Amino acid sequence: MTLTLNLSAVWPVLAPALGALLVLVLDVGLPRSRRVHQVHLGLAAAALLGGGAATLPGLPQPRGDRLGAFCTPSGDCLYAAGSVTSGLQLLALGSALVVLVLTWGSWATAPANGRPAVQVFLLLAATAGVVAVPAARDLGSLLVALELATLPAVALVALESRAARVPRAVDGAVALLTTSLVSLALLALGAALWVAATGTGMLSPAAARAAAQAGPNGPLLVLAAVLAVSGIAFKLSAVPFHAWTPLTYSAAPLPVTVYLAGVSKVAALAALVVLVEALSGAAGFTLLVLGLLAALSMTVGNVMALRQVDLVHLLAWSAVAQAGWLLLPLSAVSARAVQAAAGYLAVYVVATVLAFAVVIAVAGAPGRGIRLEHHRGLARDHPLTAAALAMALLALAGLPPAVVGLVAKVVVLRPVAGEGTWWLAVVAALNVALGIAVYLRWIATLVQRPEHVRGEGMQAGTDPRGRTAYRLSWPHRVVISVLASLLVLGSIAPVGIW
Repeated sequence: MTLTLNLSAVWPVLAPALGALLVLVLDVGLPRSRRVHQVHLGLAAAALLGGGAATLPGLPQPRGDRLGAFCTPSGDCLYAAGSVTSGLQLLALGSALVVLVLTWGSWATAPANGRPAVQVFLLLAATAGVVAVPAARDLGSLLVALELATLPAVALVALESRAARVPRAVDGAVALLTTSLVSLALLALGAALWVAATGTGMLSPAAARAAAQAGPNGPLLVLAAVLAVSGIAFKLSAVPFHAWTPLTYSAAPLPVTVYLAGVSKVAALAALVVLVEALSGAAGFTLLVLGLLAALSMTVGNVMALRQVDLVHLLAWSAVAQAGWLLLPLSAVSARAVQAAAGYLAVYVVATVLAFAVVIAVAGAPGRGIRLEHHRGLARDHPLTAAALAMALLALAGLPPAVVGLVAKVVVLRPVAGEGTWWLAVVAALNVALGIAVYLRWIATLVQRPEHVRGEGMQAGTDPRGRTAYRLSWPHRVVISVLASLLVLGSIAPVGIW
């Protein structure tokens, strides 16, 4: 069988993959020094930017049109990127670039005999897997891409935790590895049942529809879909497959946690979108499962987040709750539902990464940390940083002036209401109120009376009125400014996201 390659369409995946290989080659060929560390980091940034630029031709494509690669004479392509796919790829590459910027200082100043090249390689390799997931159109490509997105991230958690001497580092890495293996097992079993039911390894809606109409194969297809959804739900942190999330988030260094909370979620949702598109018109029971997962995730996540005083734990449970909102529109299969889920993911990733960036910046200040009380008075000591954090939290809560978050929630509710699934719409409405309580509790802390502290670490000084002022490092300034600007622009013209 002859395949039409069309490698130009695969450049979003090839750019980070080739960058990862080149980093390893340079690490072997060049003497180790801090200057070489800068070379590795610069190469990684160029690879991520190059991959992002390669996604741009796919963004303006009309709905239904796709850039294909590795296509068979019958017209089926193993790789196909439409406008939603290109948007998810750009989101993953941009989020990975933010993680690289946040880790730049520690990796660039590592000892000359250190191995930041390995961390850079793992970051690029995992990102290449994430970018490949939304374009996969056969079971083999989807499974390989998902594991490429996961296993380097597990190694990154373990290596970075060990280098930073983070307590419970092994627990977090083992929890993530165990979850990944269970997820792979469920996905592999689901893939085998899919082939048995449809007779093909392609994720084809026509094949799924034919299998659903054939009496003996219908139950096999339903079981395949449920197992595959369960495997992906582990990666998305959906209840009841979420137990690894708080443990791993708190055990990993904060920049790596940002990767797990942002980039990895793109792979999980993209895999679910690919599966749901393949099951369109043949998965009534699977849609009910997605609705139940959405209701459980947003409710359990919000209730648990209300109890947290550790901000990493709070954001971990927030990720569980937001997974419910990501699943919500997919319980009604349609092109609008997929577009709504992808748009909501973009808002979630930008807002969550921004919140984590502020948490990391504040944690490095004298006398501060990652507990809720450590953010008390931040609006007085550093008003611009507090305003950026408040914008992120309001976007997650769906409250003005972060209009983009409000529009995102309305858009993901629209497919559910259109299908008449009112019980799910009611659960979502109740969780809007719970989510507002979660995030307003944090915002209220920002404006409370500050407890002034002095010390060494992040540069600090006192203005004539006694306020403690902190100077953010340049990576935090860049990340916070860019992400806050994206939320502001999205709130000015929110319709553009959808």
